[in-house]
Amino acid sequence: MVDERLTATQAEVLRAELEELEGPRRTEVVAAIKKAREFGDLSENFEYHAAKNEQGLLEARIRTLRSRLDNAEIVADATCEEVGIGSVVEIEDETGETITVEVSAVGGSGTVSPTSPLGSAVLGRKLGETVEVSAPRGAWRATIRAIR
Repeated sequence: MVDERLTATQAEVLRAELEELEGPRRTEVVAAIKKAREFGDLSENFEYHAAKNEQGLLEARIRTLRSRLDNAEIVADATCEEVGIGSVVEIEDETGETITVEVSAVGGSGTVSPTSPLGSAVLGRKLGETVEVSAPRGAWRATIRAIR
């Protein structure tokens, strides 16, 4: 598995999610399975099958988070000098439209992965630089207007 780079803050977000899933969330799922077993015949028990499915999804997410954290390289927080992991970057495309994104391996709304076309194009770049973004729908150019 390829190691991913995370800031300490991003790693803490993943650790907090893992703690929630391994603690209260896992307890809820086990209780739901126990309650569903009380309904009788497991072969036709929808509640039991739904709870077991939820348990499978929960355990898969826990394994994913553990793997990501075990294989993560913790990097220094980004500076305003150069785009790094954790930087919030404002770019302007060729049409004058601006977008603001955070370069993050954690994901979520308003983020781009450092391995995505946009993320890899801006990583390591400085304020005012124009980058070429090689996206699946075609290449485009963008200028870095702000780094936070």
